[in-house]
Amino acid sequence: MTTRLGLGLPQMRQYAIGRDIPDVARAAEATGYESLWVFERILYPEPARQGLYGIPGMPWPDGYRSVADPLVSLTLAAAATSTARLGTSVLVAPLHVPFQLARSLASLDAASGGRVVAGLGTGWSHDEYAAAGVAPFERRGRVLDELIEVCRAVWGPDPVAYEGELTTIAPSVVGPKPVRPVPILLPASSPKARRRLVDRADGWMPVGMGAEPLKRQWAQLRELAEERGRTEPLQSVLRVNTVRTREPYTGDDRRPFQGSVDQIVEDLVAHDEVGLDEILIDLQGPLRDAEELKDVAAEVYEKARAAGV
Repeated sequence: MTTRLGLGLPQMRQYAIGRDIPDVARAAEATGYESLWVFERILYPEPARQGLYGIPGMPWPDGYRSVADPLVSLTLAAAATSTARLGTSVLVAPLHVPFQLARSLASLDAASGGRVVAGLGTGWSHDEYAAAGVAPFERRGRVLDELIEVCRAVWGPDPVAYEGELTTIAPSVVGPKPVRPVPILLPASSPKARRRLVDRADGWMPVGMGAEPLKRQWAQLRELAEERGRTEPLQSVLRVNTVRTREPYTGDDRRPFQGSVDQIVEDLVAHDEVGLDEILIDLQGPLRDAEELKDVAAEVYEKARAAGV
């Protein structure tokens, strides 16, 4: 089976989101991309007290100074397309009131004809939690657990009822319902997070940081699923964050998905051999505008398919 390919939508500050998101979404669907994806960053601390991903000293990308709201972005893309799946990679779940997020995802799924995929994570930025978190950073895993439970309840049959730490839903009719149960994907890098994924979620959403580590993690996850008696197959979407350069990157320190389109495609081929269902390619960061994003996305797609991805 051919691996599905998805594209990250233009949310960063160099793009005119009202014009460029629908434009890129239409072009990506016409090119052959089968899914369209958004990510979430709600602020840019200045000065940054914490490094990117919590790594001391690692600077935040300049593009994070302005990132369009993920669900608004997907709504724009939904109205401009007809078949592409609409995914979040990822929503920082504890920055959202669980009931409201469950309703928003259900409404978007109903409006788009059943195309939403909910990638959820716990995040890492203490500044974002201070600004918008519904609970302290230390409770982020428990908030994610409750959000998943609330989504399952809200998307299920009426009357909906739920009682948790953050959420109480008296027996109620809650609509609209999603066209079908919205798949929930988790990044799940720690042992506890992997158990949550196997027990509560529909699939895995790792980040491409090398084919060999990805292969080991995928094997470990499937072994865990077997140990815990999971019978449903694990869905999988690999996120790759590219740093595309016009000329090939020649340094010995090249990271996966850094360099020319041909180098990016080489890395796609290597990661594709792991056997995941889908690869999400985010190209937007270093590109100057939507026209360049459309051109590079088309070139990557055509060369990836020609290489057997």
